[in-house]
Amino acid sequence: EVQLVESGGGLVQAGGSLRLSCAASGFTFDIYAIAWFRQAPGKGLEWISTIDVYGEETYYADSVKGRFVLSRDNAKNMLYLQMNSLKPEDTALYFCARDPLGSEYDYWGQGTQVTVSS
Repeated sequence: EVQLVESGGGLVQAGGSLRLSCAASGFTFDIYAIAWFRQAPGKGLEWISTIDVYGEETYYADSVKGRFVLSRDNAKNMLYLQMNSLKPEDTALYFCARDPLGSEYDYWGQGTQVTVSS
């Protein structure tokens, strides 16, 4: 069974940092790109970052570029989203999703909540 499980969310003050994790299981992790999304209260789903299968190339939305860093450890089937200089507008439920490239994102985690206080 394919599973993606996010963790690491919480409450942090503006300007602070958090590191989110995404634990993958049930599939060959190192042949898939993985993406992160977020959904703020009352808003739609926003793509924020993608990492390639080797962890050599990363892509970021303008809203997080320069503040967030995405990495992966293929030996551990883990993905990490380091979030720095957090802003209240980063408050959202954060999800990781498997990216088969050329197809729709096919598996999603349940999400981890990040709340940034001003």
